[in-house]
Amino acid sequence: MARTKEFDPEAALQSALELFWQRGYEATSMADLVEHLGIGRASIYATFGNKHELFLKAMDRYAEGRDPSLLAKLSQPGPALPAVRSVVRRFAEEATSLEARLHGCLITNTASELAPHDVAVARRVETSWEHLETPLHSALIRAQAQGELPEDREPRALARMLLVLLQGVRVVGKASSDPARVRDATEQALALLD
Repeated sequence: MARTKEFDPEAALQSALELFWQRGYEATSMADLVEHLGIGRASIYATFGNKHELFLKAMDRYAEGRDPSLLAKLSQPGPALPAVRSVVRRFAEEATSLEARLHGCLITNTASELAPHDVAVARRVETSWEHLETPLHSALIRAQAQGELPEDREPRALARMLLVLLQGVRVVGKASSDPARVRDATEQALALLD
């Protein structure tokens, strides 16, 4: 007869996510996971696979936890540029929060740590970036169609510029004690939409 699990796999996955987010992939050992999750190594392997598989599951969990209302603003009817500005400013504000200074964004952290040499991680990072770039692009197309964005602007290139800005904002917000750095850069980038 199979034994029942003596732990909640969902809670363990959330706990692993928090540890990876705090320390990064490389700095988190299996011993750290065993201690932090409070379950045995064999149970971790049986439930989640190896450390890499657990990390990928943690990345997926992180992606599922996105706030859908933030990007939903970009598809609401009416003027599109105020929604774009609002979303970008909110990202910048969040990037300079105390929580962001402690942990940053798991996707951004992982992009620089693992994506260059880990195909499965790179795919998840790209998917996350597409999740942001696509609604920005759609909103900018709408803004241009509604006469809010000059005709000589390229919505795809602007969406990509904003994506890169937001990733940079997350890095600088985590590392800098001066929120004006993020705020000023954000406002300069948003001025390009005028």
